[in-house]
Amino acid sequence: MPEPVTPVTFPPAFLWGAATSAYQIEGAVREDGRTPSIWDTFSHTPGKTAGGETGDIAVEHYHRYRDDVALMAELGLTAYRFSISWSRVQPTGRGPAVQRGLDFYRNLVDELLAHGIKPAVTLYHWDLPQELEDAGGWPERDTALRFAEYAQIVGDALGDRVEQWITLNEPWCSAFLGYGSGVHAPGRTDPAASLRAAHHLNLAHGLGTSALRATMPARNSVAVSLNSSVVRPLSQNPADLAAARRIDDLANGVFHGPMLHGAYPETLLAATSSVTDWSYVLDGDLAAINQPLDALGLNYYTPTLVSAAAASADGPRADGHGASSFSPWPGADDVAFHQTPGERTEMGWTIDPTGLHDLIMRYSGEAPGLPLYVTENGAAYDDKPDPDGRVHDPERIAYLHGHLSAVRRAITDGADVRGYYLWSLMDNFEWAYGYGKRFGAVYVDYATQARTPKSSALWYRQAARTGTLPPVTAAE
Repeated sequence: MPEPVTPVTFPPAFLWGAATSAYQIEGAVREDGRTPSIWDTFSHTPGKTAGGETGDIAVEHYHRYRDDVALMAELGLTAYRFSISWSRVQPTGRGPAVQRGLDFYRNLVDELLAHGIKPAVTLYHWDLPQELEDAGGWPERDTALRFAEYAQIVGDALGDRVEQWITLNEPWCSAFLGYGSGVHAPGRTDPAASLRAAHHLNLAHGLGTSALRATMPARNSVAVSLNSSVVRPLSQNPADLAAARRIDDLANGVFHGPMLHGAYPETLLAATSSVTDWSYVLDGDLAAINQPLDALGLNYYTPTLVSAAAASADGPRADGHGASSFSPWPGADDVAFHQTPGERTEMGWTIDPTGLHDLIMRYSGEAPGLPLYVTENGAAYDDKPDPDGRVHDPERIAYLHGHLSAVRRAITDGADVRGYYLWSLMDNFEWAYGYGKRFGAVYVDYATQARTPKSSALWYRQAARTGTLPPVTAAE
């Protein structure tokens, strides 16, 4: 007779959330004063996205947000993480706000609160106003200064009702996919510019944190969401260990070094000295970046496996966001990336919950005493309705069970993890992949915009309502 399985139960105050981003769901790109962002420009450039698809309509959340919030409540969510469209609030990236744009977010926050759902605002999820990119974008210091002004505007408008704030989402993608490999907007391929962008994103985070704190109640929490990589060497030989250190610096240390410790890793500065001289790091920058945080957000999907380039690379570069002949890893041309073994999602990403546990425990050590949130975690599958219109996605249920179990193990091991945000609430525009990859717990028929909770959404609802993970076979 099999031994009974011990239930995986979470602390009572644990937040059960879902996450989205503005350009991926809102649509209404030309309404109420909104102007183009870099993703509008990029997606309308031939050859940049699958099938030339854009976020012009997306899933019409701008007009359907009340129904979407009601659906969140039906699914038992206690928190919802969304991003603000900078160009909807401040069309040129400078100057006064457009109140119609702010009103959308005011109304969304009010709707969430009325349904008992805690809003978590991300100020920047990759959609820089095009006018700021035309002026140089993130490689220019002025963009960080403009971000601080924008942060103050949004903090002043929403800070009385929103307690959880995130300055930047995945600045690695903004810097190195946007300005290095070019597979994300604005599509530039300049290694030196990608490192300049990383520094000015760091500076934007620090200045934005200060701006938020200057305008909001002291009770509010300010965080950042990092897609820190779990970098593993192919072997324990010195060359592979050195390769892993090189990528760890570029994926992680370039952001958590200044944000958490007030300095860039010396090994990073040395490894990139042939690419840039770092002269744009001015006196006072590191102190401005190193603002005390109230929490840290971690986004995780799959681990990264590397070796010295002398080994044969049997998989794609680990940027995970599309093919490019340009590297998102400046100064690391001598590093090879490998496909990690195991089952994969539709993105080709290996499923490995141990990586999430490792990531949480690492940052529990990097920032002792700092509350942690898993601000993104999820999987894309080829979901389709059955003849009865139901959408069964047992693979996603197994994925969620495995990764949430890893979160619970980390809590047992002493990590202070306060919540989990499933990526994503619903199917949406998946950046350069267009609408071909479905990450949602809710299925969206893009022709009709009808929303249908998948079996994973029903499973997650049961977890949220009980605080205990249902069996993977439970989808009612």
